[in-house]
Amino acid sequence: MTDPSAVFPMVILETDRLIMRAFTDADIEDVYLTVSHPSTQTWLPLPAPGRTYTLADATEWCRVEAPAARASGDGQQWAVLERGTGDFVGACGLVRTLWRAQVTEVGYWVAPWQRGKGYAPEAVTAVARWTMRDLGFQRLELKAAVENTASRRVAEKAGFVYEGTERNAMPLHEGRTDLAVYSLIPADVRW
Repeated sequence: MTDPSAVFPMVILETDRLIMRAFTDADIEDVYLTVSHPSTQTWLPLPAPGRTYTLADATEWCRVEAPAARASGDGQQWAVLERGTGDFVGACGLVRTLWRAQVTEVGYWVAPWQRGKGYAPEAVTAVARWTMRDLGFQRLELKAAVENTASRRVAEKAGFVYEGTERNAMPLHEGRTDLAVYSLIPADVRW
């Protein structure tokens, strides 16, 4: 059970190229197109293993699930947009927050049409900086399927340190995968 007083403040994060804000109804279609895309579904079995991602799932994410994460203290989710155009890039957020230990996990997904531009490490770095510098968290974790080399590069570019592998740790739509575990602690940071 999460401490009811432990809730992330609602903030907008900005980088040179990105604006990160709460999800709105304007994001529903882009969330649906991104998360339902086969390349996303390969590594993120959303909404659940073996279940097809629908427009109703995207609506639920934007209206209920993303805001509920912050309200419950479990984490916080941001819609990531290009600063200049306002075009949808993806999502970045915090999950499985342990307030007493000051530990949380960062996760992300990027729209297929926005991949390869360096947006994911930029967003992850912004979230890490805010979480550690502004809120005083002592450890951020990032986990990626061992064979998801693009996601593992994001962790490395954002300065996370590889710690090891959680075997058979996550279900996929078909089978399970090992997770590469990365972490970031204050001693790693040179902001």
